Amino acid sequence: MSESQGDARPLLLIDVDGPLNPYRARWARRHGYASHRMWPSVWSARHAEGSRALRRGLRVRLRAADGPRLLALPYTPVWATTWAHEANEMIAPALGIEEPLPVIDWPRLFETDPEGLYWKTRYVVAWAAGRPFAWIDDMVTDLDVRYVAETHGPHALLLRIDPRTGLREAHWERLREWAGTVA
Repeated sequence: MSESQGDARPLLLIDVDGPLNPYRARWARRHGYASHRMWPSVWSARHAEGSRALRRGLRVRLRAADGPRLLALPYTPVWATTWAHEANEMIAPALGIEEPLPVIDWPRLFETDPEGLYWKTRYVVAWAAGRPFAWIDDMVTDLDVRYVAETHGPHALLLRIDPRTGLREAHWERLREWAGTVA
């Protein structure tokens, strides 16, 4: 359930990999991204101890300007990522986000949904508990959009962010625009 029930703004549910970290980008530096090496626990658990990958860490591309832009949006920002609380410890400082953001604690990670939904979708709807939300993620599909519309109603915006590009100007505009429709 939402930790921010007293705030009337819509929720902005933020995935890290894809929207903020365009992990498939070829020319990220040209677009203002800096590379960081990080060791999030979910990623680290998938690599053998002493392996080259684990020694080097996960390359994470972040654009420092995205932090202030996220905080300036008329939303309550929430981490909706497998980074979980580590997003506050590792990602937020690189983005200049000083205060910890609420986090969706996933009961189970990467669980196959019986109806083919993205594994996060049902948890997101339950966590939002009826509050309007925008969700930025690289894995949402049309099936997830339909499910959210049927179970949560019209006050949800799901934006699939291409992991080759990350958040683009059109996404920022759409987020600002949509927030104005639910105020």
